[in-house]
Amino acid sequence: MIDFSYTETQLAVRDMARELAQKVVLPNIQEFDREQKMNPEVLPAMASANLLGFCIPEKYGGLGTDYISLGLASEELEYADTAARVILSVHIGLFSLPVLTWANEAQKEKYLIPTAKGEKIATFGLTEPAAGTDAVGIQSTAVPDGDGYILNGEKMWISLADVADYFLVFAWTDLDKKRNRDHRGLSAFIVERGMEGLTTGTIHGKLGVRSGNTGFISFQDVRVPKENLVDQEGAGFKIAMFCLDQGRYTVAAGSCGLIRACRDECVKYSKERETFGVPISDHQLVKQMIANMEAGYEYSTHLWLKAGWLKNQGKRSTRATSLAKWIACREAEASAANAVQVHGAYGFSDEYPVERFYRNSKGASIYEGTREVHTLMQADYVLGHRVDKELERDLPVVEQ
Repeated sequence: MIDFSYTETQLAVRDMARELAQKVVLPNIQEFDREQKMNPEVLPAMASANLLGFCIPEKYGGLGTDYISLGLASEELEYADTAARVILSVHIGLFSLPVLTWANEAQKEKYLIPTAKGEKIATFGLTEPAAGTDAVGIQSTAVPDGDGYILNGEKMWISLADVADYFLVFAWTDLDKKRNRDHRGLSAFIVERGMEGLTTGTIHGKLGVRSGNTGFISFQDVRVPKENLVDQEGAGFKIAMFCLDQGRYTVAAGSCGLIRACRDECVKYSKERETFGVPISDHQLVKQMIANMEAGYEYSTHLWLKAGWLKNQGKRSTRATSLAKWIACREAEASAANAVQVHGAYGFSDEYPVERFYRNSKGASIYEGTREVHTLMQADYVLGHRVDKELERDLPVVEQ
């Protein structure tokens, strides 16, 4: 049986995220976007509402919700502003869920419980100044040394870099494999703020997501204890790819929130603005742009819901998540461009939010795998050039 209805828990989560977005994010978003600053009330409000513990079992301080609930919350937060959704993407999708799946019990108790409760904030460090899509091109190294590793390198374009307490970081532990670009030489570590030699900084002048913190992490002879190695040496690449499956999922769901925000703003404005003696909502080409937003929202939503359903079943969702991310981000970017067009000259000013939507929409077509990468992935699936193998580990099945 196919059931398109949400459970009571999923609806409650959606409404909780919607209320937080309406009360905390929206009232001052124009101010913080203009000043390129993070609203200091957002993270405490999320922690208070337990939004930072989605999909994490109650034994580790989380809400124990399913993955569709995470998607719904991502959509509601991005409806208000992309930066709010990014917090869920990196804190939960790129840190907490990978730690839940790959870390040992001691690491879960030490790092998962405080992050699920919102007592600590976490992020993910893979991208570097000269390595984004080419993950094997990273230059950071973690050389074994006694009872630990000496970590050196720099990460770039890291969300929450100047805010996070914990960082899931990827570096080469086998330098021979690094020279040969053999991904089996990559490893993953949990690094803590306060470790000597770790510094962070904020990047200013971004096109979009200006109310969110984005920055760099620098490692200069940072000693990382062996117990901070996640899983085992050489497991870093597969952990990183697992992380991206979760991050892409939240980006896809969030992009649907942006599409819906564009649609709603255009519906409102087109009924108020008149040209040639009639509301512009009567003009056929304005209707066409709004109709495209509605269509994009509907089919993009069903794509991320399918990926969420697979996750709930404990099934691999790489193909579905890639498709959802690619299409939802494409439609968000198109919807934002059309939203500016519907608003005309006013869309070119931050007097209306569609200008911010337009700037925010672009980043999602780049991070978590560019649109070109996902286009090729989907073609390779269809052509039979790419076949997903069963994962060594996948997300825990959610009790329905």
